[in-house]
Parts: sequence; structure tokens; C-alpha cells
Amino acid sequence: MTLNFDDKGRFFSDVVAKIAVPATIQTLTNRIKGNVYIRRGERLSDELNRSDHFLAVTEAVIYDIDGNVIHTSGFLAINREHIVWLMPDEDSRN
Repeated sequence: MTLNFDDKGRFFSDVVAKIAVPATIQTLTNRIKGNVYIRRGERLSDELNRSDHFLAVTEAVIYDIDGNVIHTSGFLAINREHIVWLMPDEDSRN
């Protein structure tokens, strides 16, 4: 991590602070529940519209078409082109 200070004592870093948002993601073949990260002051849709090819998900639980858990992972990178829909899990935030 690099920290730079300006003449007023403010610091700048190459690390981007993000907020975890519990979410459900539907692909063509699976449903995934986990945490998606957004930048402070931005919306989930802003994160989806980024040009990166992959969306990072932590604490991922992957379900098959019948709702059975087929895999869990601390980290999962999902190709954005395979996402059919994504929604925040409002119940998980309370």
C-alpha cells in the first residue's frame, strides 16, 4: 500500500475503500449468495456497470437449479457476462 501526503497533511492511498453488500446473483445455471463490494457513496448498479470483466464475491455459497448447495468459497470471481440478475439481500443487512 502506498500513502502520499500533500502539504496540508491529507493522505492519499492506492487502496479503494469499499462496503460489503450481501447479495444474490443469478447466472444461467446457478444462484450465488455472498458479499459484493461497492465504493463508498456509490450504488450497486455503479459497480455492475464497471468495465472490469469479473465481479468479486466473498463468502460465496453456490446453489444448483434445485436450490441445493453445491459449493462454498471464501472468494469467487464471476464473469460479468454470465450474470442474469443481481439483487441486494435487504434481510441480511438488518
